[in-house]
Amino acid sequence: MQSTVIDMSVQGTILVLDGTSTNRIMLKVQLTAAWYHVVQAEKLHGLAGLLSRTRPDLVLVAQTLPDGSAADVKRLVMAHPELADVPVVAIAPQNDKAARLQALSDGLDDVLAAPFKDTLLLARVRSLLRARADTQELQLGDGSHPVGFAEPATVLIMPSKSAHVAILTQNSRIGTLWKTALSERSHHSLSTHAASNMRALLSGPVPDAILVEIGTTATGLNALADLKSRGSTRHTVLIAVLADENATMASEALDRGADAVCMGGFYVEEVQLHLDNQIARKARMDQMRASLKRGLAESWVDPLTGLHNRRYAMKAMDQMARQPSRSGHGFVVMLADLDHFKTINDRFGQVSGDQVLTEAAKRMKRTVGAVGFVARIGGEEFIIGLPDSSQEGAMDLAKTLRDCISKAPFSLPDTSAAVPVTISIGLTAPNPPLPLGDPVERLLKSADTALYAAKKAGRNQVRIRQSAA
Repeated sequence: MQSTVIDMSVQGTILVLDGTSTNRIMLKVQLTAAWYHVVQAEKLHGLAGLLSRTRPDLVLVAQTLPDGSAADVKRLVMAHPELADVPVVAIAPQNDKAARLQALSDGLDDVLAAPFKDTLLLARVRSLLRARADTQELQLGDGSHPVGFAEPATVLIMPSKSAHVAILTQNSRIGTLWKTALSERSHHSLSTHAASNMRALLSGPVPDAILVEIGTTATGLNALADLKSRGSTRHTVLIAVLADENATMASEALDRGADAVCMGGFYVEEVQLHLDNQIARKARMDQMRASLKRGLAESWVDPLTGLHNRRYAMKAMDQMARQPSRSGHGFVVMLADLDHFKTINDRFGQVSGDQVLTEAAKRMKRTVGAVGFVARIGGEEFIIGLPDSSQEGAMDLAKTLRDCISKAPFSLPDTSAAVPVTISIGLTAPNPPLPLGDPVERLLKSADTALYAAKKAGRNQVRIRQSAA
């Protein structure tokens, strides 16, 4: 099959699956008018290959196909490692509440009742594509592995866990009715809040999900926008509940930040299904955010000592070298090397050698404190950066670092007596800020020259190099 060249101005690729050609054509007209690229199919047969070729960003599927169902499509999409986060939306007949509930029970990301207005369709599409973009930003490479982890990603929709759900309504009576109805079938912790006193909601623990009543005024819509814009509730699930089938209001709710919309009143079964599906999705996203944060942190850390690593040190050095001094002094670079470390490894073993490195790192980090940074840049070699120091202050700190290693012998496993350890340190005199383009590596060479002088002087010494040139 010949591949199709897609105009790069399109908003995304949407796969439309429906056994009725007029339905497919109508959806294509609506979506292409909004600059979406539309791919069409009529049945389940051949869908796996089509998914691989087109890699859609969203799938709209009739609840019933000639050879399958929307639930079958969802399972096929989830089975594709690179498309597991692609939203699948069922299209159900209007006024068929049972069909809507069945689709949500089957794990579909949402249900649209046909026929629907362009505004509602496009608002839902925008909302779902935003959600998928958030997921993709948390993934690395082909999207199947979160940053910092090598294990395969779990499925996007997981069994729902117990969560904190807040109910935000126009008056307390409605909130109480909703809470009572949900508590009879929900395992979530529920709380009620009046829209007129949203401060009470925001002052407590951040909910996992918030049900927001959308009435005839702008109060509910404004609450959605406010909650989505706040840092504390930016990742909270927001579900809008409308009293009627107002498509315009539903579209506005989605564009204001709602993750799902329940139209036509509070139906507890539908609300509960949306809650479970959306909370499961949030749990997955929270896990990915934690993985990303942990992975980024680990990329800057030496795994043995817990100090920063060379990668961090070079970035920090470059930043430090470009900043003007607050006190009129300059920045200082130190290189430190444990003396005769190979002898310790050879005599006591690598495990003991690692323990020496770890303990030395703790002592140096404790000594430097907040005035600078310490990083292990390889083997038994460390770098210390001071962003703002006089020459006298830098020399005093270097001598204190030397003494913190040498004056207290190291206790090692399987040794009856503590082992003496010393360290040699070379440093540059305070340097003025470097101009852009001037490499910081020459400062390392200057500190290394001073370190060599400290070693040559008998080790357990501190030497300073006056010029970084």
